[in-house]
Order: sequence, then C-alpha cells, then structure tokens
Amino acid sequence: MKVNYRAAELRDEEELFALAERLATSFKLNRQDFSGIFLKLLTDTHADLLIAEQESRIIGYVLAFHHSAFYANGVVSWVEELFVLEEFRGKRVGRKLMELVEGKAHERGSKLVALATRRAGEFYQAIGYAESAAYFKKTL
Repeated sequence: MKVNYRAAELRDEEELFALAERLATSFKLNRQDFSGIFLKLLTDTHADLLIAEQESRIIGYVLAFHHSAFYANGVVSWVEELFVLEEFRGKRVGRKLMELVEGKAHERGSKLVALATRRAGEFYQAIGYAESAAYFKKTL
C-alpha cells in the first residue's frame, strides 16, 4: 500500500471537510466556518496540518498546534485532531501521521506531545503514549 504524506494545501479543502465531518462528535461542522478555519491553518506558523493520501485520495489527516507553556519550561505540542478512514486503520497510517507530528514537534523544540481522546486510547498507548490526566471541557 503506497501512501503519500504531505502538508495540506488549498486544493485539499473539500476532502478534508468530509473527513473532519466524520471525526466531529461534539459539534456539527458547517462549511463556511470550516473554510475560514482551513485558510487560517494553512498559514498558521504554530500549526501543522498533515495529510495521508493514496492515489490522490485523502485517507487521513492530523492537526497539531505548538505553543509555549510555563509548566514545561518551553514549547509543547498538542494534537487536536487525528482521523484515518476506517478501511485504512490498522495499516500504520495513523502511526505515521503521529510520527510526522512528533518530528515537527522535535524540530520546534517541544518538550512533549499531548492529546485528548475518548475513542482511541489503545492506539495511542500502542505507539508509546501514557495516560496522564483527565480532560474537562465547557462548551460556550
């Protein structure tokens, strides 16, 4: 299975919207807001939006942010979203996307990579992540 990994580009918007829609459970995505956010992310120097594609079809993506934090004495990286189409799960696509984010984090001098998940704990533990804290949210 030949998979290409690269940074997202403007031409990826439609396919990424369809994948992000499948990931979202807490909010219903709307096209107009997605477009605005997507355009901002493409130029955000503190974000990495990476995709996995096979034969010009996007099969997965990861979105990560990098920012400074007092508790870590420097930069931390936060994986906000990771999604791989079901038929490509278990084929190392998610693992590779996470490795790419970890590489980007390392290049930025990040002290750690963190994320929150409710559905994929076993996947993250299998690639070396340890459970660390409870996740709380308040919808505004």
